[in-house]
Amino acid sequence: MKIEGKVCLITGATSGIGYETALRLKEKGAVVIGTGRNDEVIAEIKNAGLFDVVKCDSGNEDEVLSLFSYIKEKYGTLHVLINNAAYGYFDSLVKQDVKKFEEMFRTNVTGAMLMGREAARIFTANNYGNIINISSTAGTRGFEGGTAYASSKFAVRGMTECWRAELRKYNVRVILINPSEVQTKFARNAGFGHREFNSTKLQSQDIVHALISALEMEDRGFITELTVFATNPSS
Repeated sequence: MKIEGKVCLITGATSGIGYETALRLKEKGAVVIGTGRNDEVIAEIKNAGLFDVVKCDSGNEDEVLSLFSYIKEKYGTLHVLINNAAYGYFDSLVKQDVKKFEEMFRTNVTGAMLMGREAARIFTANNYGNIINISSTAGTRGFEGGTAYASSKFAVRGMTECWRAELRKYNVRVILINPSEVQTKFARNAGFGHREFNSTKLQSQDIVHALISALEMEDRGFITELTVFATNPSS
């Protein structure tokens, strides 16, 4: 796909992988719409004119519908959805907090589904589109303390496979990207505390490189799944 001129929606675009993706797509000439929930950061992005950004909770159906109404009215169409918005909640099984578990699923799973549903309605009507779901290596194997987060990412993996089966006949490419540990605010927001920068571990731009490469493949083919590991990370 030629990125220049394509209308691209990125959820969770106010930090980390989503933010770097938005900037890179904009550099390549895409029309970029990002979503986020932090008013202060949204204002900073708007004031700097970096890319269009809309406050939207992807797990809230009314807000998602409002977002897509805005996109249709302002841009007329959509070519790419990047489902990136997600966060982590980690604890042992015996300590699982139902409220935290369900709130995380609302963002990581329900939010991805709602965005995917509305994008697919546009893509099937246009007989063209691209969906990239940012999952995790946590969606490929379980681990201690990962009951909530890993299961949410296994769900994203399952939805991706279903969407791929449904949408290929409409020329819609559905791609899954599984990053291993990436140095963003994710770990701190998940309660792991401050971590020093480690040059041997992955950074957001490494995932963005994989994502852009997958998008730029000619439309006659697509990469179903990409898993990105650090080559030889030191602890």
